Amino acid sequence: MRTPEDNPTTDSLRASREHGSGSPGSSRGHPSLAPRLRRLLRDNGLSLVLCLLFVGTLAGQSLVGHRKYNNDQRDHGQPTLSYPGYLASPGFLEATMENWESEFLQMAVYVVLTAILFQKGSAESKDPEKKEAVDRRPNPRRPGAPGPVRRGGWALALYRHSLSLAFVSLFALSLLLHAVGGAAEYNEEQTAHGQSDRVSVAQYLGTSQFWFESLQNWQSEFLAIACMVVLTIFLRQQGSPESKPVDSAHSETGNH
Repeated sequence: MRTPEDNPTTDSLRASREHGSGSPGSSRGHPSLAPRLRRLLRDNGLSLVLCLLFVGTLAGQSLVGHRKYNNDQRDHGQPTLSYPGYLASPGFLEATMENWESEFLQMAVYVVLTAILFQKGSAESKDPEKKEAVDRRPNPRRPGAPGPVRRGGWALALYRHSLSLAFVSLFALSLLLHAVGGAAEYNEEQTAHGQSDRVSVAQYLGTSQFWFESLQNWQSEFLAIACMVVLTIFLRQQGSPESKPVDSAHSETGNH
């Protein structure tokens, strides 16, 4: 009498499972895509979620901004805009760049200040009593060293400060686009009110309106990062790299 172990069909199915050729979602000789996808999501989860939050909130801003714009236009007997027309309007550009400008300024200032200044006890600061890995001389022979480090010279000189340079460049571009949108919106309002005064982008940069729009955002950004620096001295968040370990003393500096 044949047992299940002696059944050729059973033997071939067992061999198929052992080699992975019979598993759903996989092809002969190739691993399943599911583990690779899970690894991709795990390794990039933070940036993916932040990008989704950015897209979602920007879409929300545009939708409610479009409704508010058209309501204001109707109240003043002015023509309304379609949604695509609103997205191309100077008002939407000005409002969006006004916020981006302050965020990029915040990050540029923070990157530079944390390189040269200390805050004893903060998870956001280098330890003033120790040499940190971020201050070591770049080693072109270090395994995995980026291309500019291996090349040296001007490439390395730029790369040493590439993070702050990127944020400063994004800040300058956002500030310029804020001024472009603000000047165009001002000129549109002048036309709507029957006024002939017009301003150039350079002139708008010198107006109190432009600086009021900028400074009201800048002050909140600096307050936020100051709170982050100080609060991480005394408070903790289990599992976050922005916090010290929960059992760390308040006097310990950094998040090691």
